[in-house]
Amino acid sequence: MQKKTNSDYRSGFVAIAGAPNVGKSTLLNRVLGEKITITSKKPQTTRNRILGVVSQPSFQLVFIDTPGIHTSKKPLNIRIVDAALSALGDVDIILIVIDVAHPEPESEEIILKKLKSQEKPVVLALNKIDLIKKNELLAIIEKWSTLYPFKAILPVSAKDGTQIEELMEVMAGLLPVGPPLFPEDYLTDMSERFLAAELIREKVFRLTGQEIPYSTAVVVDAFSTEKKGNLVKIQATIHVEQDSQKGIIIGKRGSKLKAIGEQARKEIEQLVGKKVFLELFVRVQKNWSKDAKAMERLGY
Repeated sequence: MQKKTNSDYRSGFVAIAGAPNVGKSTLLNRVLGEKITITSKKPQTTRNRILGVVSQPSFQLVFIDTPGIHTSKKPLNIRIVDAALSALGDVDIILIVIDVAHPEPESEEIILKKLKSQEKPVVLALNKIDLIKKNELLAIIEKWSTLYPFKAILPVSAKDGTQIEELMEVMAGLLPVGPPLFPEDYLTDMSERFLAAELIREKVFRLTGQEIPYSTAVVVDAFSTEKKGNLVKIQATIHVEQDSQKGIIIGKRGSKLKAIGEQARKEIEQLVGKKVFLELFVRVQKNWSKDAKAMERLGY
C-alpha cells in the first residue's frame, strides 16, 4: 500500500442500511473478504452495529452494518431499528441496499423519509439481481431514480460478487480526502468474544424453527486461551424466553444443541486460527426481549 500522506487519499465512514433480509451482512462480508457478520434467511439476523474496514491503495472505507429497518411495536425491535437509524447521522456516505427480488415497501418508505432529512451522499445498491430477469431490472432502476437524488444506483449481487468492486469505487469517489482512519491490516472493531457469540447465534437461526431465533440471545461467559496458546476454551449461554424453547434448542437427547455447537465451533476455529473447545448452556429468562433491564444485561 502506498504512503497515505499523498493528497489524493480518501477515507470515511459508510452506513449500510436497508430492510431486513436484503443482504446487507452478505454484502459487508463480500467487500471485506472475511466473515465478520452473521447471515441467515431469517430477517433481523443483525442486531448490533458492526464495523468493518476495507483498505485499498487509494482509499479506506469504514463500514457500519446496521440492523434491518422495519415497523414494529416490540421493545427489542424498536431498539434495533433505533440503532439502525441513528447510524445514518454519524457517517460520510449512506449505502442503501434494496432486495430487487423481494421488495419491502413499508421499510423502504421509512428509509426514504429518513433520507429526506439529511444531506449526506447516498448510494443505492440494488441487490440480488441474480434472482430477477434483466428486463425487470431496467424498470426497477427507473423507479428508484425518481424517488431520491441518489449519487449512484448500481445493480449488484452480494452473493456472487457482481459489481461489488464497482460499488466500492463509486463510494470511494464520494469520500472526503484524508488519511486512513485505521491501520491497513485492521478488519473490525468487534472482539473475538463478540464474534464467537454471533456465530453461535447464527447457528441457532439456521438450525431452529421460525419462532425460536427472535427469542434468543447468546452471551459468552468465559473466553480463554490455554498457556501453550493452541487451544481456546469458550463457555456460552443461549438465553431463551420459554421452557418450550429451551427444549427445542436442546433437542432430542441433546442432538440440536450438539449440532449448533459443532457448526459454531468450526467457524470460530476459522476466526481465531486455533482449536476451540466450546461448551454451550441454555437458560430460560422469561420475556427478556420485553424487559429493558434484561435487554441491557444481554447486550441490547
